[in-house]
Amino acid sequence: MISYGLKQRIASVVVYIFLAIMAFLSVFPFLWMLIGATNTTSDIIKGKMSFGEALVVNATAFFSQVNAPLIFWNSAKITIIATVLTLLVSSLAGYGFEVFSSRFREKLYTLMLLTLMIPFAALMIPLFMLMGQFHLINTHLAVVLPTVASAFIIFYFRQSTKAFPHELRDAARVDGLKEWQIFFLIYMPVMRSTYAAAFIIVFMTAWNSYLWPLIVLQSNDTKTITLVISSLGSAYYPDYGVVMIGTVLATIPTLFVFFAMQRQFVEGMLGSVK
Repeated sequence: MISYGLKQRIASVVVYIFLAIMAFLSVFPFLWMLIGATNTTSDIIKGKMSFGEALVVNATAFFSQVNAPLIFWNSAKITIIATVLTLLVSSLAGYGFEVFSSRFREKLYTLMLLTLMIPFAALMIPLFMLMGQFHLINTHLAVVLPTVASAFIIFYFRQSTKAFPHELRDAARVDGLKEWQIFFLIYMPVMRSTYAAAFIIVFMTAWNSYLWPLIVLQSNDTKTITLVISSLGSAYYPDYGVVMIGTVLATIPTLFVFFAMQRQFVEGMLGSVK
């Protein structure tokens, strides 16, 4: 008969094996990307899984084919503007939904959440026509505007605002602060972990955005890094080594942001307030 302690150890081993397999499956695409960046296209097609000697050749080919400063600048500009505006608008909306009460608040909030059920494919044509009417096609503003009021981020901020100590808001009101002063001077500093988590989510989404920029950005001068890498991979004879180099370079900013704000991200997702 198996003892209770032995059962616990077997269960722990099974859990660790499962977590190790999941960790490997998560890390493998990044590892394959790094290895592929150092190999030739023929080696990648053959499935070579060891580092090669073609890193310099691939990097030279990438920078000769692509205007790297321009596409990185385009991606950075779109991502930063979209992130700042999304955090500002969505946090204001989430704060308002939680703090202020009105007769139609919950109905409006439910209606907003229902928009999460609408697939983006159904919105593309109306959005494209709308941007065309405002003469924004082929501009970065057309990429940014549809992302500013994110229903998911508004939902996230409203849920996080429930942990906000409302005694602070009441005390500030007694001291004579206006509502916008309470939001910018008290709410935002207190909820910095929530902002950090939302920042990572919005930043990664904006940086990796592909479908909508592909539709509205039509000239090479306005394209982002994801669109350019996609065009490299869709050639008649794609150079996968160059594609891998581009993918590695495009991944670096998101990795840097994530690891720089990892602790705040965990705190924000757990809903902690300091």
